[in-house]
Amino acid sequence: MSNLTSMSIFLLWEFSEVRELQILHFFMFLALYFTAMVGNLLIIAAIILDHHLHTPMYFFLTNLAMMDIGSVSVIIPKSMSNSIMNSRSISYSGCAAQVFCYLFFATSNISVLTVMAHDRHVAICNPLQYERIMHKGACIQMAVIVWIISLLYAIVHTCGTFANTFCSNNVNQFFCEIPKLLKLSCSDFYLVEVGLLVAGCSIGTGCFIFIIITYMQLFSAVLRIPSVHGQKKALSTCLPHLTVVSVLMSSGLFAYARPPTNASDLDVVFAVIYTTIPPMLNPFIYSMRNKDIKNALWKLF
Repeated sequence: MSNLTSMSIFLLWEFSEVRELQILHFFMFLALYFTAMVGNLLIIAAIILDHHLHTPMYFFLTNLAMMDIGSVSVIIPKSMSNSIMNSRSISYSGCAAQVFCYLFFATSNISVLTVMAHDRHVAICNPLQYERIMHKGACIQMAVIVWIISLLYAIVHTCGTFANTFCSNNVNQFFCEIPKLLKLSCSDFYLVEVGLLVAGCSIGTGCFIFIIITYMQLFSAVLRIPSVHGQKKALSTCLPHLTVVSVLMSSGLFAYARPPTNASDLDVVFAVIYTTIPPMLNPFIYSMRNKDIKNALWKLF
């Protein structure tokens, strides 16, 4: 095949060639996007406007909501735009920007969840030292470190992906996903990016293992609390976070830990699940299980 490194566009996967189904896809994605945006914006507004929620836990929850808004905004609007305009195209620079931004927000999401696990561990296992360890300066420092690490990670992977020579511009996914882009490569440089992806997945797995070990220690500490009321209060601040982590892990495993198949339709369905479901569900999980958030939302309304 001819060298297409100088290509100006990529062609994304099309949900349907039938116009009515394209419009249906547009409205379905619009509903998902609207739900995710409104839910996360309400969480952010409630936390900012209620001074009782100006604590480390809710500071990191605000960061998580911002990352969720970013991750869905990078992918869904472009897919909606293509459906309503009966198009498949995304520019080369737009594809690179989509890869970079999604990696940045996804990495930040996992990193913030890891920091939130540490915060809950300190609050329950070492409450007397909580204010000294998780003071305002430390929280800001941890957030900045998360952003810097995510930024560097996104830069490395984006450069590693688009340094390749592409021999086709047909991406079998509804957004620019690195594994699908690497399949279009006709140079050996893609092996470098594969190695980087494996390293990145290993780091992500390490974060989840850290969270699991942290919660095992945390639940052990909760069971040692003498009063039932104290146990329930401690669990009420932990269960939403653990649920969010479980949703993210299960959706990721659902997408990538299954046996490989040649079914592009299944790949798209799994991609929709892991890119849209966690950001959409997170606000509901936190608002349903947290009385402080419920009260703040009630005041906001």
